[in-house]
Amino acid sequence: MRAAILVGVMAITTMLLRFLPFLVFGKNTPDYISYLGRVLPQAIIGLLVIYCLKDISLLKHPYGAPELIAGAFVIVIQAWKRNAVLSILAGTIVYMILIRVIV
Repeated sequence: MRAAILVGVMAITTMLLRFLPFLVFGKNTPDYISYLGRVLPQAIIGLLVIYCLKDISLLKHPYGAPELIAGAFVIVIQAWKRNAVLSILAGTIVYMILIRVIV
């Protein structure tokens, strides 16, 4: 029960922080705030990809194969379906299967 409350509080806090500038400014949102609202999600995804791939060792088994295969799978699914949630979920499933089979 405590975990559910924590997740709920974190979700509400995250949503509040995301929506707060738009709630404060309303229709008079400054251009730079709107710009940040458009570009930051992609920048954050890029940083997360770099963070996830930074510790890959190409010199020892499994040579980064699970990460690279799952990453390629995410790219293919995203290009095909244009659905970020589906791409991330499918890539996570493929990665989890690969680390159990390859390692």
